[in-house]
Amino acid sequence: MFSGISIWQLLIVLAIVVLLFGTKKLRNIGNDLGGAVKGFKDSMRDGENEQDQQRLADEKNDTTQEQKEKDKDQV
Repeated sequence: MFSGISIWQLLIVLAIVVLLFGTKKLRNIGNDLGGAVKGFKDSMRDGENEQDQQRLADEKNDTTQEQKEKDKDQV
C-alpha cells in the first residue's frame, strides 16, 4: 500500500486524530473542506461559461466585421 506504512499504523494514527479532535470537529472540518471544493468547482464552471460567451461574442464581431469589409469591397 504505502511504502513502509502498514494498515495498523494508519489505524493507530487515525485513532489518535479522532481522540485529539473529536468526531464533531472532524465532521465540521470535512463539511468546510467539501464546501470550499464545491465553491471552487462552481467558480471554475462560471469562469468557463464567461469565457465561452466572450469567445462567441468575439467570433460574432469578427464575422460582422468581415461582412462589412466584403460589402465595402463590392461597392
